[in-house]
Amino acid sequence: MRPQLRFAAVVATVLLFAPGRSFAGDHHFVPHSIYVAKAEFSPYTAPARPCETRYFDRSLNGGNPACYAPAAIRAAYGVTPMINAGITGKGRTIVILDAYGSPTALADLQAFDAEFGLPDPPSFKVVTMPGTPAFDVNDSNHMMWAQETSLDVQWAHAIAPGAKIILVAAASNSEDDLLAGLNYAIDKKLGDVISISFGESEAFLRDADGLRVVRTWEKALKRARAQNITVFAATGDQGSTNIADDFGDVLPFQNVSYPASSPNVTAVGGTNLFFGVEGQADPNGKYLGETAWNDAPQGISFAGGGGVSALFGRPGYQATLPAATRRQLAMHRGIPDVAYNAGIIGGVLVYFGFVPDPGFVIMGGTSAGAAQWAGLIADLNQAVGRSLGFLNNHLYNVGRLGMNERAERRWSDRGKLFHDIKVGDNGFCGTDVDWNSVCVPGFSAAKGWDLATGWGSPNFGVLAALYEHVHGHHDDCDVED
Repeated sequence: MRPQLRFAAVVATVLLFAPGRSFAGDHHFVPHSIYVAKAEFSPYTAPARPCETRYFDRSLNGGNPACYAPAAIRAAYGVTPMINAGITGKGRTIVILDAYGSPTALADLQAFDAEFGLPDPPSFKVVTMPGTPAFDVNDSNHMMWAQETSLDVQWAHAIAPGAKIILVAAASNSEDDLLAGLNYAIDKKLGDVISISFGESEAFLRDADGLRVVRTWEKALKRARAQNITVFAATGDQGSTNIADDFGDVLPFQNVSYPASSPNVTAVGGTNLFFGVEGQADPNGKYLGETAWNDAPQGISFAGGGGVSALFGRPGYQATLPAATRRQLAMHRGIPDVAYNAGIIGGVLVYFGFVPDPGFVIMGGTSAGAAQWAGLIADLNQAVGRSLGFLNNHLYNVGRLGMNERAERRWSDRGKLFHDIKVGDNGFCGTDVDWNSVCVPGFSAAKGWDLATGWGSPNFGVLAALYEHVHGHHDDCDVED
């Protein structure tokens, strides 16, 4: 049996594997969405919860991080005007793929909606795959996946409150069981956008069975692409590397995670979002900027995944990136494609009802970004009246257009298509399996597309206006150089 897929926003790069060493078969499941802390605000019902107005520097808050609720995230990414105009994902369906699911997924979503004044989705269904065991509160694996499920469901809904949601709960977090869930969603045409928040390092997929896993997953992802289904995959929370074992040790070299590295998905990396007033969060504030997600300066060892694939050649949609960037890719697939808020500093509020002490918690991780990008595309699908399908060919066209200031002024006076992240990197320091301290060099954010944040985070109002223009005809070239 292959090592189990890790749920999360997982990615990185395998530029060079450690010489002479095989990593196949010695890696196991670990979580990559990050539970930070209980959010102590119930029954506090003022307009802003305490963590929503904390300083961005957590040392000024006694070590506690600032947090965001839906209103701030929507405002930061230009979603509020679209929702106010009725662009809510109505008539579209988002599929969330996770293992095990959560016994309180619906009740937790309803508690989330009640707290933040959101409507319940028009439909919420759970597909429990055959062989899924009963939820066990004493099983840490079940609990971690329930946390992931809560994050994914609640925040996809926060961005697309009018969309239907179908949660596909795989029988386990093995590659084959999760693939069975993905195939079910594709075969049954459950929805037109799928969110994936898990993966494992490409370093563990190099033996014969690992390559079998990749082939079977690619077959499914190509079928999704052919059926005009958009698939998002989170890129990971250990920056330029990935988890090596169940204890949180990391691989001591650059590597990326699969399936985020697949050329047939849109890979979502992470940022630290700063929304509020100068120096602190405030839901009534404004967008202050973003950096490549890396919480190390605040003493927290998590960062956004990104780097170069060792398994996949450079896809056609990356062939027109600037020459210096193409040299960095060295004829391989680079990720992420886009980014979104993922930091623990500025984590999001999520409701847990499956724990002994139910309530809201703060969570981080690129998983949140994959689910929210799925919500964004559900909104866009409603706006254009059809499924946009595979994004990357046109996403890169839109990204290049966004670098053309004259074109931007022609189509909108509201600014850039993406928040272009130009500050920070995703280097990561931790311990390897031998308990040695290691620091894996990261990739720097830069103007335009980069290996830390892709094209950046969405400026949704502008992106929605331009996407249909660029997506005016079906262009699905997928030639790899």
